[in-house]
Amino acid sequence: MWHDKPVTTLAASHDELDKPRTEDGLTSAQVQQRVERGFVNATDRTSTRSVWQIIKVNVLTRFNAILGALFVLVLAAGSPVDGLFGVALIFNSAIGIVQEVSAKRKLDRLALLNSPTTRVIREGELSTIATGDVVRDDLIELRTGDQVPSDGTLIYTSGLEIDESNLTGESDAVPKAIGDEVLSGTTVVAGAGRFHAAAVGADAYANKIASEARKFKKTRSEIQESINTLLKYITWVIVIALPLQIWSQWRTLGQGRPFGDVWQEVMIRSAAGLVGLVPEGLVLLTSVAFLLAAVTLTKQQVLVQELPAVEGLARVDVVCLDKTGTLTVGDIVYEDIVHLAPPEDDEFTFQALGAISDDPNANATLSAIAAKLDPPKGWVRTETIAFNSARKWSAASFEGKGSWVIGAPDMLLTSDDEENRQKVQEIAATGRRVLILAHSENPLNGQELPQNLRWMALVVLGEQVRPDAAETLKFFADQGVLIKVISGDNPTTVAAIARRVGLTVDEPVDARTIGETAEELREIAEKTVVFGRVSPQQKRALVQALQLNGHVVAMTGDGVNDALALKDADIGVAMGNGAQATKAVAQLVLLDGKFSHLPNVLAEGRRVIGNVERVANLFVAKNVMSLIAIVSAAILFLPFPFLPRHLTLVSTVTIGVPAFFLALGPNRSRYVPGFLKRVLRFAVPAGVVAGLAVIVSYLITHNSVGASYDAQCNAVVGKGDTVAQICQQPGTVATLALMIVFFWILVVLARPFALWKAALISVMALIAVGAFALPLGRSVFDFDMTSSQLMWAVVVGAAGAALIELIYRTSKDHRNA
Repeated sequence: MWHDKPVTTLAASHDELDKPRTEDGLTSAQVQQRVERGFVNATDRTSTRSVWQIIKVNVLTRFNAILGALFVLVLAAGSPVDGLFGVALIFNSAIGIVQEVSAKRKLDRLALLNSPTTRVIREGELSTIATGDVVRDDLIELRTGDQVPSDGTLIYTSGLEIDESNLTGESDAVPKAIGDEVLSGTTVVAGAGRFHAAAVGADAYANKIASEARKFKKTRSEIQESINTLLKYITWVIVIALPLQIWSQWRTLGQGRPFGDVWQEVMIRSAAGLVGLVPEGLVLLTSVAFLLAAVTLTKQQVLVQELPAVEGLARVDVVCLDKTGTLTVGDIVYEDIVHLAPPEDDEFTFQALGAISDDPNANATLSAIAAKLDPPKGWVRTETIAFNSARKWSAASFEGKGSWVIGAPDMLLTSDDEENRQKVQEIAATGRRVLILAHSENPLNGQELPQNLRWMALVVLGEQVRPDAAETLKFFADQGVLIKVISGDNPTTVAAIARRVGLTVDEPVDARTIGETAEELREIAEKTVVFGRVSPQQKRALVQALQLNGHVVAMTGDGVNDALALKDADIGVAMGNGAQATKAVAQLVLLDGKFSHLPNVLAEGRRVIGNVERVANLFVAKNVMSLIAIVSAAILFLPFPFLPRHLTLVSTVTIGVPAFFLALGPNRSRYVPGFLKRVLRFAVPAGVVAGLAVIVSYLITHNSVGASYDAQCNAVVGKGDTVAQICQQPGTVATLALMIVFFWILVVLARPFALWKAALISVMALIAVGAFALPLGRSVFDFDMTSSQLMWAVVVGAAGAALIELIYRTSKDHRNA
C-alpha cells in the first residue's frame, strides 16, 4: 500500500557506505556495515549508575577519606586494634557496592526487557526492534504514540501530527507532510509516517537533549535532601572539631613530655573523637534501602526508573487518574449503533461505520469497532484525517460515498441540537462512551471538518472497569489521599465510571468551560473530583495547579495525552501497555498495567522513609555525643574518654548492625512531613544526654582511682598492672555507661516491638556483655573495672536511659513505626 509513495533522497553524507535505500529498507549486509562503522542509535539511558560509578560513590567519599586518614594514623601509632573502625569502613563500602551492583543488574535486565522499540522495514519486512538497534538509513515507520527515534525526512505521511514540545516548548501538535523533517525525542500524537534515519545516536539533533532531560529530571526526595543537609552540617562540625580535638589532647597528654613520647597517644585519642563524628553507615543504608525497595517492587511487576520515586509515592497526597487504562481496562468494546437518519439510510450508515473503522492506522476506538464489524466491499478510501486528542474526531473520504466523520458528540454537535444532545447524555449516564457518525457530500479539506455535515448515528462503546480499581481507591481514601479523575472523555461518562468504582462524585466539570493555566485552575482543581474533556495541556495545568496549592501529586496514565502531565507530576506512573512516550517520562511503570500495585509502592515508600528515619536518629545521636565529649574534654582538660576501639564496639552493636536490619524491616506508618526537623528534635537531645553520661561516668571513675592526666593513654605496654588498670578503668566505665544509653535509644526507636526486633537487640546485648565479661573481650578492648565502678556505670547509664525515654515521650511527632 505504502510502496507506491515516492522516496525523498536525504542529503546526508554517507562516506563509503552502500547507499541503496528503497521502500524495502536496508538489507542485512547494509545493516551490518553500519553497525561495524558505529552508525547505530545506541545511547546510554540507563537509570542506574555504572559499576565504576557505584564503586566511586561508595568508596571515594569525604567521610571515607577522613576515616581512611585516621586509620593510617592509628596504624602508624602502633595500635592496630584501635583501627577496627577501618575494617568497618571497608565492610560498609563492600556491602554498598555488592548490594547496588546486584540491584543494578536486576533493574537493568528488567529495563532492557521493557526498553523502547521502533518499527523498521528491512528487506521489505516490517519488524520491531530495540530503539538502540536502529542504524543510519533505516526505513522507520511511525504510528500514534511512538517516540521518534532519530532525525530524518518524511517520505510518507497519513494525517501525521507530531508533538515537538520537548524541543520547542510549544504544546500544539505540528502537522507533517512528505519532505518535512522529524527530530528525535518528539512524539507522534496522530497519524502515521515513514522516514529514513539520517542521524542516529549522538549525531541526532535532539537525542542528547532528550536523554539528558530525562536523566537529570530527578524526583524530589525529602530523605536525600535531609541526609545531604545533615552531611553538610557534620562536615563543618568535623572541620571545627579536628583542630580542637588535636589541640586539647596534645595539651592534656603532653604536659611538657617530648613529642616522640606522646604523639601516638595524641593521635589515638584524637582519632577516637573524630571517628565518632563520622556517620559512616548512614548514606550506605539509605542507598541500600532505596535499592532493595526497587528490587522488591520489580518482583511485583513495578519498574522503578528513578529510585527516589519509591519514597515519593509515600509523600503523595493527591493521585490524578486518567479513566481509560487506569479505572477501566482500556479495551473498548463496540456495543451498539443508534440510528439518527431515516431508516432507509440504516444499511448505508452501517457500512460506513465498518469502512471508516477499517483504517491501517486505527486508534483504539476504531480498532474496537473494526473487531466487531467487517469492512464493506466496494468502499475505496481516498483521504484520511487521523484522530488526535485535541480535536477528538477523525474523518475519511471514500470514492462515490462522500466524507464520513466520527468523533465526540460535544465536539461535533451544535449547541442548538438539544434532541441529540439529550440522547448522548442518557447513554453516557450509564458509563458508556458515545461517538457520533456524520456524513457530508463535500470532500475533506486539509485538517478541517467538511461542510454540511448530516448526523447519521450514535456509536455506543462499553468499557470494562478494572476489578481492582474500587479496592485500590478505597485504600487511598483510607490513607487520606485525594483522588482526581482527569479524562479527555465525556464528563458524564467519566463520572458514571467514577461512581462505579466507589468515588463520591458531585457535578463533573467539562474542562472546555474552565481555564487553561495553572493559576486559573487552582480553585476548581481543589474542590472538583471528576474532570472531563480535558486537553493534554489542561491535564498538565491541573497537575501544576494542585502543586501550587501545596499538594504532592502523582499522575497515572497510559496515553500520549498523559505524557505532559506525567512529566510535570511529582510522581509519574505509566501503564506497561501504554505509549512509549508516556513510559519514557514516568518514574514508575506498572509492567502488567495493574493499578492495584500502587498500594504496594506506597507501602515500600513508607518503609523506606520510616526506617531511614530510625537509622538517621541513631547516627546523629552518636555524632552529637562525640561532639559533646570532644568539647567537654577540651574544657575540662581531660583526655578523650575513649579509645577508637571502644567507639567501634558501641557503634557496631547499638548502631551499625541494628541499623542495617531496621532499615530493611517492614514499616507501614503514614508519612509525616518534616523528616530532618523530627530527627534533630530527638537525636540532638538524646546525643547530649549520651555525651553527658560519658563525661560524668568518666570523671567519677577518674577521681576515684586518682589517676593523673598523663596516665590516661593507650601506651600501657611495659608498665605495671596497677598503672594499666588505672589507664583502663575510666574509659571502661564511660564505655559501659554509653552502651547502656545507646541501647535504650535503640529500644525506643525500634518500637513497636516485633519478635525479630527483640531477637536482634538481645543478640547485640549479649555481644556487648561478652566484650565486658569474657577475658578475650576485656583483653581486646582494654576493659577493666571494679564492682563499685560497675555500679556507677549502671547508675549513670540507667539515668541516661530514663532521660532518653522522657525525651522520646515528650518530643512531638515522634514516630511509633
